[in-house]
Formats: sequence, C-alpha cells, structure tokens
Amino acid sequence: MDYQLNELQQMLQQSAEKYIERDYDFLTRQSRAASDLGYSQQQWQQFAELGWLGLPFNEEDGGFGGGAGEIMVLMEAFGRGLVLEPYLASIVLSGQLFARLGNTEQKADLLPKLIDGSCKLALAHSEPGSRYELERVQSKADSNDASYLLSGQKSVVLNGNDADYYLISARTGGAGDIDAEGISLFLVAADSPGLTVRGYRTADGLQAADLTFEQLEVAESALLGEPGNAFEAIEWCFDQGIAALSAEALGCMEILHQTTVEYLQTRKQFDTPIGKFQVLQHAAVDMFIALSQSRSMVYLAADRADSARDQRRAALSAAKNFIGRAGRLMGQSATQLHGGVGMSDELNVSHYFKRLTTINTWLGDDNHHLAQYSDSLL
Repeated sequence: MDYQLNELQQMLQQSAEKYIERDYDFLTRQSRAASDLGYSQQQWQQFAELGWLGLPFNEEDGGFGGGAGEIMVLMEAFGRGLVLEPYLASIVLSGQLFARLGNTEQKADLLPKLIDGSCKLALAHSEPGSRYELERVQSKADSNDASYLLSGQKSVVLNGNDADYYLISARTGGAGDIDAEGISLFLVAADSPGLTVRGYRTADGLQAADLTFEQLEVAESALLGEPGNAFEAIEWCFDQGIAALSAEALGCMEILHQTTVEYLQTRKQFDTPIGKFQVLQHAAVDMFIALSQSRSMVYLAADRADSARDQRRAALSAAKNFIGRAGRLMGQSATQLHGGVGMSDELNVSHYFKRLTTINTWLGDDNHHLAQYSDSLL
C-alpha cells in the first residue's frame, strides 16, 4: 500500500532517528541493559522532554493527540536502536488503556505524572495458561462494601518490576473463566499490601514480572470504567500494541538487512567479497523482499488500528502473523550469512534476532494470529 508520512510524522521520524544515532549506539545500549534497572531513567526523562511520553494522549489531557501512525514512526526508530525503555508497556499499552477507561478525576491525577516521566504503568492481564486468549481471566474481584478484594495471578507483565501502578484485570462477573463479559480493570499501586511481584529478565534482555495477589483490597475508586465492561477496551489496547510491536520489528529488520549487506560487501574469501557469490546474493534478496513486504504490513496495521473491530482485528492479525514469519527469516538469514560470528554476544546481529524472536511471542505469536485471521474470514 502507498502510505505517505505527513509533516508531523516526518519531523518525528527525523527527531527519533537522530536521537537513536546520537544517544543509543550498541555498546551504550548493552551497558544500560546490564544495569540493575535494565534501562536508563535519564533516557526516560529525555523521552518526556521530547514529548514522546505524551504523544498518544488527547490535548485536553496534556498530550499531543497522536495516533497509531505517530506511534509507528517512533517504534520503528526504537527498533533500530533496540531501545530498552518501557515505552510499549507504560505508554502504548497501559497509558492508552488508562486514558480510554479512566474518568476525568482519575486522568487528572495520574496522566500528568505519566507524561512527565515521574510515574510508570504496567498492564497485568495475561495469566498462566491463558495462551493469548484475552477472554480467559481467572482472577477474581469480589465486592466488599466500599472496596474490592482481588485474588489471582498474572504472568509476563511487561516492565512489571519497575511500575508504580498496575492495571489489573479481574472478573466481577461472567460465565466461567473464558467470557468477555464480566471483566473489570483496577488501578493498583505497586506497594499495595497483599501484592507480590517477582521480576525477571526476558530472553531479549528486557524486564517483566509475575504478580500474585490474595485478598488484595482496593477502593471502589480504583475501578476503571464500568464494572464488568473492560474487555472491549483491553482488546483495543492489545491491538494498538500489536501495531506498535510490528513497527518495532520493522526497525530491527532494517538494521539486520543493512548490517548483513555491509558484511557481504566487506568480508572476503579467496580475495573476493563473499557478496559476489550468487547463492549469498539470493539470500540477501530474500531478506530485502521480506523487509519490503513487512513495511507494507506495518503501514496496514497502523492504518487499520482505529478501524471498526472486525476490520481492525483481521488486519492486525494478518500483520502480526507476517511480521513473525518475516522476522524469523531475517534473523536466521543474517546469522547464517555472518557465519559463526553471527551467534556471538559481541555482535549486534544476535541481539536483534533475539528481540525479533521475543516480539513474535508477545501479544500472540504467528500461529495464534493465523488462526485469528482465519476465524475472521469465516
């Protein structure tokens, strides 16, 4: 599809690419990844100063009124730099979901802190055994006078180890544990009594956590939106995350292709650049084709991210499936064409491959979205 960036998106693209080139070289990125926090709080504050943390929020809430197209531009640049800061977790997923469900008072209290970088959110929705089925929620929220008692478990909460607040989904109604009806969302402080957080590193070096809570008491004011009606907003939020993740994967693939072509042109065997060998040229062409097709799918995802539900879900499942398969091809090809050095920790190729592999597993892998797309056709 023919997708032209508007003037604002072009300015954002130039700003983000210059930032990545200047402040996010690979060695600096690796040193930040090895820190206890796993990323740089100073860089997060720079995101706030650049206006990136307020990008998707309405102007009346202190944001800039950007949409999926602007997030696409930013996340593509983040993919090129393997950015560690929790933009997807805190802003794209949690922030947009909070802004969609929160009332005026709730947003006035928390959104300014989120936009200025002094507060971070994390979405705690997926549970052990849920297997990408968003309706499968076993956590319970029992009404108790002027409060709710939450009990349950949440798994792979992105940036869950460093969040100030969690958006925790729990069932206040519905038939069984796989029903879109009856799912509610609660804003819970990270230091709440009864909440246990176990943080860990993901395969690509980012941060996640598992949450356990038993009889965790929260006030009625912690409820976001109407009780039992949060599923539609959660589903929309995951779709925004899929569009953003697809754009980040595109940025990763761009660097893998660029790095591999440069290697083929400079690495010599028998005094001849290995890029002269036809079989390696064919592999490089396959990478270029996958990259070009992925860009079209990313543009499609951004264009349909705010469409009607059926149209949006089909397009985003198609994009996530294709990006997952293309990312695997790009990572495998780049590693093989670099030879043994492609597996080394010192070369960025292996880290981009790990990131693409992890992106495929987040918010539904390629097989899951193939099934989702097939169901949408039926």
